[in-house]
Amino acid sequence: MKYFEANFDGLVGPTHNYAGLSIGNVASLSNAKNSSSPRQAAKQGLSKMKALHDLGLVQGVLAPQERPDVYTLRRLGFTGTDAQVIEKAAKQAPAVFKAVCSASSMWTANAATISPSADTADGKVHFTPANLTNKFHRSLEPVTTGKILQAMFRNPQHFAHHTHLPDNDHFGDEGAANHTRLCSAYGKRGVELFVFGRYAFDSSKPAPKRFPARHTLEACEAVARLHGLSAEHVVYMQQNPDVIDQGVFHNDVIAVGNQNVLFYHQQAFIDSQQKLTELQRKFGHDTELHLIEVKDSEVSVAEAIKTYLFNTQVVTLPGGEMVIIAPTECQDNPAVSAYLAALTERNTPIKQIHYYDVKQSMRNGGGPACLRLRVAMSEQEKQAVNPNVLMNATLFTRLNQWVDKHYRDEISEADLADPQLLQESRTALDELTQILDLGSVYQFQQE
Repeated sequence: MKYFEANFDGLVGPTHNYAGLSIGNVASLSNAKNSSSPRQAAKQGLSKMKALHDLGLVQGVLAPQERPDVYTLRRLGFTGTDAQVIEKAAKQAPAVFKAVCSASSMWTANAATISPSADTADGKVHFTPANLTNKFHRSLEPVTTGKILQAMFRNPQHFAHHTHLPDNDHFGDEGAANHTRLCSAYGKRGVELFVFGRYAFDSSKPAPKRFPARHTLEACEAVARLHGLSAEHVVYMQQNPDVIDQGVFHNDVIAVGNQNVLFYHQQAFIDSQQKLTELQRKFGHDTELHLIEVKDSEVSVAEAIKTYLFNTQVVTLPGGEMVIIAPTECQDNPAVSAYLAALTERNTPIKQIHYYDVKQSMRNGGGPACLRLRVAMSEQEKQAVNPNVLMNATLFTRLNQWVDKHYRDEISEADLADPQLLQESRTALDELTQILDLGSVYQFQQE
């Protein structure tokens, strides 16, 4: 049976804006208060999806969340019509209001953790939405994320869906941004690498001092249990607290993996040698595991953060060759572009670099890898996926027309308080659920 890894990219929402909400994310903070272009952002994302589809990869679309989130505002005591709730919140609690307008669900690497059927005890693909407790604006996402995933992966014969972990920082879960699966082939049992920032119940362990460690060991262990993973095929690695304090808020800003390749920075992890030895042992020796370490002398942590060298996608083309999908910021940086050019000449499976413009996302702190959620599947499992969410030429054209019809060309921080924006967003999302055949996944549709 044929096996492959599909990428499901987040469709940028109509309220895409630069509010600088993500403490610890250098790009997000540095572009705070700048005007954004939701239409351009959505089209850049769609272009990347279509490009990967054209390379022969299975590419899907993950719908955005409803924003502004007036339901949360009502829970926080704002009353009246939707327009009145928005007006009151924008005036009385502007920081809270900006948070409920965030389009951060576009970064679907944080949407959930996925374990393929080859790894799980019951032979099903398992999904656990991330609770994202560390950031208020992202903690609003997991319930709707779960509904959208269930609408995409409906067949209980092949797919198992879990409720997100408890809404508490002790089980802070940032999803696949801190999870990598290594394997000799997509259809064979692999090693699932969970990366965490801190121990929730042991303050004596290393932890960052400047920026928060968003993901806990305890969350990693809980997801592994829920997914029925074997301890002999799981590795837990702690992210280096020093790089978190430099702005590496997720592991996918400092490391990325695919099949038998782990591409990471020298400073990425604590106890690197010991943990990489464990990883090698559990991976086995039937297939060579390529551990590609980038030295400080080759690319600094600061340059890696600025260009998102590691927030790239490493994908395997249908012919078996690996390609890095990188933002144009990598191409524009002399040190990083020189490193990537040299990498393709080394004795590793990575043979090509493809550059894409995702600047609207990059300015808000998310590169190509942030925009996608990976699901390793068999052909049979793919046939069980809602076909309307899978990218093709027709869907690409239809979604671009949908964006042109519903999205604003520019949004400033002040525009978020326009009550009409909520109506525009709801109209757009209602039509989108019909295009993608998702049913009534949004609360406003259920009312």
